[in-house]
Amino acid sequence: MLILGLAAFGVSYFATRFRRDSENVPPKASVQKDAPKVVAPVSSPKGSEPKQVKTPPEGMVWVPGGEFWMGTDSKDAWPDEQPAHQVRVDGFFIDVTEVTNADFRKFVDATKFVTTAERAPTLEEIMSQSPPGTPPPPPESLVPGSLVFMPTDGPVPLNDFSQWWAWTPGANWQHPEGPGSDLKGRELHPVVHVSWDDAVAYAKWAGKRLPTEAEWEFAARGGLDRKNFTWGEEPPSLTKPQANLWTGDFPYRNTAQDGFQRTAPVKSYAPNGYGLYDMAGNVWEWCSDWYDRDAYKRLRSGAVAVNPAGPSASNDPLRPYTTQRSQRGGSFLCNDTYCSRYRPSARHGGTPDTGISHVGFRCVLSD
Repeated sequence: MLILGLAAFGVSYFATRFRRDSENVPPKASVQKDAPKVVAPVSSPKGSEPKQVKTPPEGMVWVPGGEFWMGTDSKDAWPDEQPAHQVRVDGFFIDVTEVTNADFRKFVDATKFVTTAERAPTLEEIMSQSPPGTPPPPPESLVPGSLVFMPTDGPVPLNDFSQWWAWTPGANWQHPEGPGSDLKGRELHPVVHVSWDDAVAYAKWAGKRLPTEAEWEFAARGGLDRKNFTWGEEPPSLTKPQANLWTGDFPYRNTAQDGFQRTAPVKSYAPNGYGLYDMAGNVWEWCSDWYDRDAYKRLRSGAVAVNPAGPSASNDPLRPYTTQRSQRGGSFLCNDTYCSRYRPSARHGGTPDTGISHVGFRCVLSD
């Protein structure tokens, strides 16, 4: 579902959009299929599997499996991050960076794929999962588009996200801020305005898949178990920024002390312990799991979860009329006055066909 910010006759509408893209999944690209080669023994993090490095496909690194504490009990935690619990994952390959505009362009050129944001919604799709009593959007608003972040003119209540998100006809991965914007100079920025359905289609074409939440968090920690940030315990620095976050006063004044107002080119900041870039900030990243706000609270105490793939269905009492997939990593909009979800344990849910200007993805590949 895509939350549409539709405005007509001075009335703001927020409706949901549901779309299934199973018929729009293109054939796979050719990928490296040879068994990974062991190139050298190395030391492994505590509790990890084989003390070896495997030759990864281009643009990926090998993350050795191991045991870690997933989630957190820290004072900064949101309720869906608690409690911390032990998890074990097998080793896997993961993209060094988020999928870039250049990467996604190759996919689209090869397959003629059309993203969710490039297709017009229908009234039936929107109303089918809207809360009872939701007024229908005006017909003229049912056009291709996406949600774009728009800074406000000054301070606004932070409990009303409609103040800074605008439904923008014509906004999509090729036009991130809408008509008149393009990708010139942003070829190496992470692709945005891609739905979960779009990300899955890309991953299938590339012969990969989206990571589970457990894989994503294990990789994001880079061997730093139970640390608050992907780089350790020090808070974000304005003089030596560790990630692309919001600096200044959200949502109206971004000082860009980290170098960027919106997305940043991948590899703009130091990698984590596994050599992965942007596991904090820049853009949220889709995971394969259904999002369940209370998933951790239902886990059996003391048990070690092995390769958890997430719940069997979406569950969020705060958004009962929407199904959601998990997102991780936070984005360039994260600011401690509003959202500190750039931490590796932080979670978020998004409707599977949501295209928005601060969400992208990266892929993984099983051994």
